[in-house]
Amino acid sequence: MTDPNPSTAAATPATDPFDPPRSPEEIEAAAALDARESLAQEENMQAELKALQAKVDELIDQALRAQADAQNARRRADEEIAKVRKFAVESFAESLLAVVDSLEAGLKVENASAEQLREGTEATHRQLMSVLERNKVVEINPAPGARFDPTREQAITMVPAEQEPGTIVVVLQKGYLIAERVLRPALVTVAAPRAD
Repeated sequence: MTDPNPSTAAATPATDPFDPPRSPEEIEAAAALDARESLAQEENMQAELKALQAKVDELIDQALRAQADAQNARRRADEEIAKVRKFAVESFAESLLAVVDSLEAGLKVENASAEQLREGTEATHRQLMSVLERNKVVEINPAPGARFDPTREQAITMVPAEQEPGTIVVVLQKGYLIAERVLRPALVTVAAPRAD
């Protein structure tokens, strides 16, 4: 048997044939309940969306703050490095002033004997070497017969010699390290391979 009112049939959901038919009030109440549930779901979704948007905003703010902190830390580190360099040079220059004073004092002495000049020069040289060592500048002065080290020495020439080939014959000019880094290599002559 068909429902004479087609609008009621469209509004009535398919039911189990064993369920008793629902009244228009029940159908209306069910529709109102569905509408309230849909509205509640939509409100929940809106609340979740707002909460997620707030979390996104918070994370963006944290990321921007972290980026600003990193830039500030980098700027402070650059400033610190610049200060360290400036004051390291200042400290080194200050320690050299005593050597300059000694040289100037030696130059003021008139009619100094060769022995006095030599003693003054040696004392000033010791003072200068002390300043260099305090500032981590160390000589590279290999002994004759030592194995040639290309990381610290520069061979100017190879010469025939009675010693082991590849060893140092003579140091022509001392080299220097600064904090374990080669500032200037030692200039040396090296024993050539023997022609047998």
